[in-house]
Amino acid sequence: MTSPSDHLAARAAPAIFVVLWSTGFVGTKYALSGAEPLTYLAIRMVLVVALLAIIAAIGRPRWPNLAGIGHSIVAGLLVHGVYLAGTAIAIAHSVPAGLSALIPGLQPILTSTLANRWLGERVTVQQWAGLALGLGGALMIMHNRTISGDAGWGWFASGCSLVAITVGTLYQKRFCGGIDWRAGNIVQYLAALAFFAAGAFLFETREVNWTAEFVLAVSWLAVVLSIGSIGLLYWLIRRSAATSVASLFYLVPAVTALMAFVLFDERLDAVAIAGMATCAAAVFLVNRAKV
Repeated sequence: MTSPSDHLAARAAPAIFVVLWSTGFVGTKYALSGAEPLTYLAIRMVLVVALLAIIAAIGRPRWPNLAGIGHSIVAGLLVHGVYLAGTAIAIAHSVPAGLSALIPGLQPILTSTLANRWLGERVTVQQWAGLALGLGGALMIMHNRTISGDAGWGWFASGCSLVAITVGTLYQKRFCGGIDWRAGNIVQYLAALAFFAAGAFLFETREVNWTAEFVLAVSWLAVVLSIGSIGLLYWLIRRSAATSVASLFYLVPAVTALMAFVLFDERLDAVAIAGMATCAAAVFLVNRAKV
């Protein structure tokens, strides 16, 4: 029987996840003031692996077998490696933080299509209607926004993020659900660390400006995002259908746009506000439907 505290946690978890995940785009913009994208991400992963190693040493989790390690590496390269690299590179190429959340925020449509065929989840007509509504809301939030800098690379990087986070979360649900989160995440983040370190040595200068802003941003992203929100995401994936979890990503562009408006004075008008309300209605519609 579910206790009241478990019921409350289950109801609060999606809202907490959306807020925490949205801070990742804002935090990345601050972190990039001190280092290039892959260099900053490699530093972030070093901190994350160190913290998880301490947690694992205390908790002594059961480690996955060779197949589980292989699946964790694949999931880590997708969910952490390509997704985070694409987001950071997009923002580094002058894509506004709010806009950088848009393309990955379209994940629900792609997830529903793949989950329908790969995981055997039946997506109802009501859910498809909610997903389409959310797509419209996300586009309303980001309407008429300008992109400066090398826009082509920014859009390409965001597109890679969309594919990676979609395939990665589905892969996580299908192959990694039985792996202890502490052991599995250490493997995933070690794979991401190797990916970022190799990229930094091949393509970047690896210079770091250790300002207070950079240190605080990386600390927040490592602890709250890479451990807190990722752990919450995987918990939601285990408990819910992929389509329902993915629908939460429709709220990320709205929350990110609001944060960027407050912190960076990025544009937020009546159409964008209406888009936020539309996204909220879409998530309600998707999660209300019976799967």
